[in-house]
Amino acid sequence: MQPTGHLRGDAVRVAGDARQRFHDSGGYGRPLGGDEIALSRVEAAHLLFRGDLSGVTIGEDDGTGEVGFERFFVESAAAADRFAVRYLVYADLRDRGFYLSPARDPWPGGDVDAPDAVDFVAYERGSTPDTGNVKYPVQVVGERESLPAAGLAGRTLAVVDEESDITYFAATSREIAGATDYEPPDRLTGVLLADRVVVWDAPEGLYERGFYGQPLTGRAAAVEGAVQLSLVEAASLAADGVLSLSASVDAAGEATGSSSDGAAETDAPAAAVVARGRDVEGERFDRRLAAYKRLRDADAVPKTGFKFGADFRTYLDVETVEDLPHSEHLVRVVEADHRFSPRELSLDVRLAGGVRKEMVFALTAVGGDGRDDADGHDAVRDAAVEWLSVGRLTP
Repeated sequence: MQPTGHLRGDAVRVAGDARQRFHDSGGYGRPLGGDEIALSRVEAAHLLFRGDLSGVTIGEDDGTGEVGFERFFVESAAAADRFAVRYLVYADLRDRGFYLSPARDPWPGGDVDAPDAVDFVAYERGSTPDTGNVKYPVQVVGERESLPAAGLAGRTLAVVDEESDITYFAATSREIAGATDYEPPDRLTGVLLADRVVVWDAPEGLYERGFYGQPLTGRAAAVEGAVQLSLVEAASLAADGVLSLSASVDAAGEATGSSSDGAAETDAPAAAVVARGRDVEGERFDRRLAAYKRLRDADAVPKTGFKFGADFRTYLDVETVEDLPHSEHLVRVVEADHRFSPRELSLDVRLAGGVRKEMVFALTAVGGDGRDDADGHDAVRDAAVEWLSVGRLTP
């Protein structure tokens, strides 16, 4: 005959030979002394569903008495936060051969980082809660919930959709480091247009080896050496003291600073390009510039990720554009306090995987507003950038 559990507070106690039967052989619950164990509600529900418990007594004074799986499940869904989705993930991982513990004291998984966010810890196959070899710290998320980007690194996300299917994602901290060996020339002169900068006499290596910008001219053109830079590329070069401006065209189409000999006349070119970037896309430009500069400083080459719905795609080792490698990452820049929706994550990760790239989020916090910084550096200098990689996982 199968044993009966007794609900006490938020734990189900099982006596008899429960320790040997459930904990020692199956990793369920936590020992209380002797052969008695305590089960979390989710663990007890799973044992009820399997028929390993005959029932659970959930009340002694109100006449409720012993109940089976269906009643216990409904009562627990009413009493415990997000019980239904947590149960679905627990049962799925159990079916995959993992032992699990609740990620809260006094259960064995209670010493995991961020216990308020992590629901379970799944142990290495062949490991029990007593050995402590954690494979996945699991955070359960419903399809319509949101989750903060900060602190996700190191967790396994189990997203339960409206049809109770489960999709797993691995979130890891990431460092992006390239091997592109290119130094821009000491001096470039460009014209600031409404949403880009044109360098009329760019050296060949700027595009061919550094992969900056896009050539303006085609094969049959009489003008050679003209390269269009995006505003983020131009702002980075200007902040490094490489790019100066000979003229600027404002939003109304008025040109300023132009000279007959092409000499640079626009003061503070970095600040001018950053200001134009903010005019075009608001404060998001500061975050994109900070992420772009971090990638360039790490010898990676970021290019627009527009075709993939991202901010950048990255090339780690560019020797020449004629022999361009496959880009390795899609990068989307978000605020440090950004909250993901599971649908947003699924779309980004699925697209990145479909084009054989890794999805990386640049969690960027820009210090100060930088509006009065004449050299245009503060968006880069004061920014903190954390790289978060998210990918599909099959436990």
